[in-house]
Amino acid sequence: MEGEGVWIDVIRKMDETYADLVAQQVELERKNAELEEAQAFIAGVMAAMTDVLLVSDMEGRIVEVNGAAERALGRPSASLAGTPLGGIFDPAAGPALDGLIAAARRHERVSDLELVLRGVEGDFPVSLNSSIRYTPRGRSVGLVLVGRPTGELRRAYRDLATAHERLKETQQQLVHSEKMASLGRLVAGVAHELNNPISFVYGNAHALRRQMERLTAYIAVLDAGGPAAEARTANRIDKTLADLPGTIDGLAEGAERVRDIVAELRRFAATDKAPADVFDLGDVLHAAVDWVARAQMPELEVAFDLPRPFRAFGLSAHSHQVVMNLVQNAIDAMAETAPPRRLRIAGRIEGQQAVVEIHDSGPGIAADLAARIFDPFFTTKPVGKGTGLGLSISDRIVSDQGGSLSAGNHPEGGAVFTLRLPAAGGAA
Repeated sequence: MEGEGVWIDVIRKMDETYADLVAQQVELERKNAELEEAQAFIAGVMAAMTDVLLVSDMEGRIVEVNGAAERALGRPSASLAGTPLGGIFDPAAGPALDGLIAAARRHERVSDLELVLRGVEGDFPVSLNSSIRYTPRGRSVGLVLVGRPTGELRRAYRDLATAHERLKETQQQLVHSEKMASLGRLVAGVAHELNNPISFVYGNAHALRRQMERLTAYIAVLDAGGPAAEARTANRIDKTLADLPGTIDGLAEGAERVRDIVAELRRFAATDKAPADVFDLGDVLHAAVDWVARAQMPELEVAFDLPRPFRAFGLSAHSHQVVMNLVQNAIDAMAETAPPRRLRIAGRIEGQQAVVEIHDSGPGIAADLAARIFDPFFTTKPVGKGTGLGLSISDRIVSDQGGSLSAGNHPEGGAVFTLRLPAAGGAA
């Protein structure tokens, strides 16, 4: 019986040992599978690389290369093994390669080193980045060199520069297109502004014609030797002479007003070629309200609270566009509200900035839209009523001039847009 117990213990131990061996075998197979997957992954990455990959030991002898290096050099990896790095580069690269190896021994990396590789289709320059290869225990055993043909880099830089220039041209065209769209919407306002001075000029021109006719008739009587006193009374020469300076002044005033409006139009339609300069921001604000508000919303109550003078530094044409966009948005916001409709424009000099607040009596800005109103193509207007670019372009224009544009709700209700531009005193 004791012998049977011993055998049973032996068999049990054998079963346990066998079970351990089976478990170890399963774990070994699992790790082998993971290792094979890792090797396949690394091999796939190396094969997919378009850059030349060279692995060497600390003496500068090649250990491994990737497929891109094989194709570039025209030699398989096996034939390259053990070849000194100097054997695949231009002879003039010797000192630079020695510097790479010395840097690796100091545990230093090297970036953007341009060397000439001797390829199967001719020599070609590459930009090399060198890093250090370590063992799992942290001992440095070699270099890993990654080289990209500089021809590809130069082509990529050229393509990037070309794309950047096209983007800048598109942005400039977009700004100008939005400006012209704004100008088209404001034609009615400009016509309204021109109507008064032109009517003034027209009326005074008719008065001047009548005065000229009286003076001509009086001179004709004098030339014929007629009675001067009677002719003077009949043609109301005294009244004509008294009215003549006022008529001429009226003509000049109306013409000057037309000239000023045309000058404002020319400044607004100007391109980016005009240099930055000092301009009166108050004049820009008054012109924007005259052009936009009075024609589209004649009953609008406008209150100005601006210092005089109110000078800023920048591009007056672009600032004019920004202000008109802000006034136009305020009018659009108040279009559906009940009268009275009010627009308050306040300005001040704050340190080195000219600050303008445009406050309307509309419904204000919804909380869920506040963060998006300056996004390109975002608009709350119906289709066909707005491009969604006005505020986005205005924000960029102001930023390019060294200012800022922000929006929020006023404590008294309605929206308030705050425009900040460099003040004239800080132009230097």
